[in-house]
Amino acid sequence: MRKLYNLVVDLETDRATPRAGGIDVRDAADDRTLAWIDQEFGGTWSSEAHAGSNVVAFRDSAPVGFATYDPQGLSFSWLRGIGTERGVGVFGPYGIARTERGGLLGRELLHRALRGLRERGYARALIAAVGDERLIRYYADACGARVAEEFDVEAMATPRPRATVMVSGSGTNLQSVLDRVRDGRLPLDVVSVVSNNPKAYALERARSWGVPSIRSVRWKRGEEPREQYDVRLLEEVRADDPELVVLLGWMHLLSESFVREFPHLLNLHPAFLPLDPERDRVVLPDGSEMPAFRGPDAVGDALRDGRTWTGATVHRVTPSTDRGPVLARKPLRVRAGETQLDVMERLHPLEHDLVATALMRWVYERRALP
Repeated sequence: MRKLYNLVVDLETDRATPRAGGIDVRDAADDRTLAWIDQEFGGTWSSEAHAGSNVVAFRDSAPVGFATYDPQGLSFSWLRGIGTERGVGVFGPYGIARTERGGLLGRELLHRALRGLRERGYARALIAAVGDERLIRYYADACGARVAEEFDVEAMATPRPRATVMVSGSGTNLQSVLDRVRDGRLPLDVVSVVSNNPKAYALERARSWGVPSIRSVRWKRGEEPREQYDVRLLEEVRADDPELVVLLGWMHLLSESFVREFPHLLNLHPAFLPLDPERDRVVLPDGSEMPAFRGPDAVGDALRDGRTWTGATVHRVTPSTDRGPVLARKPLRVRAGETQLDVMERLHPLEHDLVATALMRWVYERRALP
């Protein structure tokens, strides 16, 4: 049984803040910093940081650490206890570059963020979802944090949600999801796989794994109107009664009625997309900027445009193509001389991990999502 712990810090007293040498600390996270967070720490922290206020550390103009405080709009299971009480402000996420660990920087950012909560009138800080005993000891020593709540991780993911995966191609991401479900790393019940391509190898993967319902729903162009196909597709997916629908290489635009029918609808897109869905350009970890490559051939489009970055994003699906709220994203630098095939070979393992990260985030937030 895996446990997570919520820690609480009393904020009545302003503590002296340690100072790390050679560091520039700023009171906001720009887009470059948010992209660096994704590169350094995984896929979900940038969107969480984007939802709050931040203190960010720079060495030689490059980000090396950050601490978020008072994020708004998050709905993780562990925020529904003490996190809802009056006078409690949320601390985190929080990360320090490996090269800076072991010094004073971590404590400096921690104390600055706690002070930010105190200045906003909070009496206590919640340090949420700590699962490492060493971190519990660190917070106790650094700021007097104490354990206030504990959670059973498996219980928070129970009952396992019914999921449908929609695919069009070989299904490597589908295989990764199914393997993680089988070995217990993903708490999902994959009840069906749907493809618009009857020859997709993903269907064979689903059969070999033993997915209960496998559906091929091809649009017979020239024989049926698009509207008729949209209705047929909706009925086929609805028949399996999924709580969650995941698009993993699904190469067909969905109708607005489909999107409305399944509010828990996630898509994997092979590009590093901006956190602001209205923006058409995205900032990278090195501070450069490039177009947000939306559409069916995002990696090819980036390479043809001479770009040296690509990546992947998992986002909620809205009627606007590839513009839904981001759950997780990760950048990938293109190496000199790489072909599209080379890039895709390196991108696939990144996608596998990113999809799992995004699905776990959805699982822990789902009961409060609309």
